[in-house]
Amino acid sequence: MAEPLLEVEGLEAGYGGAPVLRGVSLTVPVAKAVALVGANGAGKSTTLKTIAGLVRPTAGVIRWSGERIDGQLPSAVARRGLRLVPEGRRIFPTLTVKENLLVGGYLRWERVELRRRLEECLTLFPPLRDRLGQSGGILSGGEQQMLAIARALMGQPSLLLLDEPSLGLAPQWVEAIFSLLQRILAQGVALLLVEQNARLALELAETGYLLEGGEIRLAGRGTDLLRRPEIARAYLGA
Repeated sequence: MAEPLLEVEGLEAGYGGAPVLRGVSLTVPVAKAVALVGANGAGKSTTLKTIAGLVRPTAGVIRWSGERIDGQLPSAVARRGLRLVPEGRRIFPTLTVKENLLVGGYLRWERVELRRRLEECLTLFPPLRDRLGQSGGILSGGEQQMLAIARALMGQPSLLLLDEPSLGLAPQWVEAIFSLLQRILAQGVALLLVEQNARLALELAETGYLLEGGEIRLAGRGTDLLRRPEIARAYLGA
């Protein structure tokens, strides 16, 4: 059996001494999608931030390709090939689209390689090509989400950590973003997806986890979890 790309065991973390995560364990295989679903306040965003190095764990282990990375600085985690697309997109509104994208690649590439990577991202995200000289802050919500994902891809990651990519978007943009995620997955980039739309997330993911009260309550194939009555009642409106 192939070694997981990301392996989390017994992860505990919180803020100001208040625990949020209680023994969270999950794995992300190479080039596969994994969904983490649950109610607001369950600890989903904290899980992603702790993996990315933005929150320091109080217990547990995070392994990347078999090597421990828990407690490392965010920049060190990013250099290994993990990139976080944060909730709310967090683009730089006063920078142009092109400048936002170049920021995403500065840890990895020299100037010539940056240009090549920029062209690859614009091929994947055609709407951004016509916006290169515009400030990121004037883009629509859907365009800003594309920019946030493209900025993360500029570092050529092996794993994207996506925190609520459809939040606040019109239905047509939600469809467009999930279509892009499918294309990114097909290119061999693994996804760990936190998403309010549990149906779309579990349909995309090979594996799903239900997080409640900072603990993993259910785990299984994404399509299998869609059929679980407790998932349907709480998160699918069934």
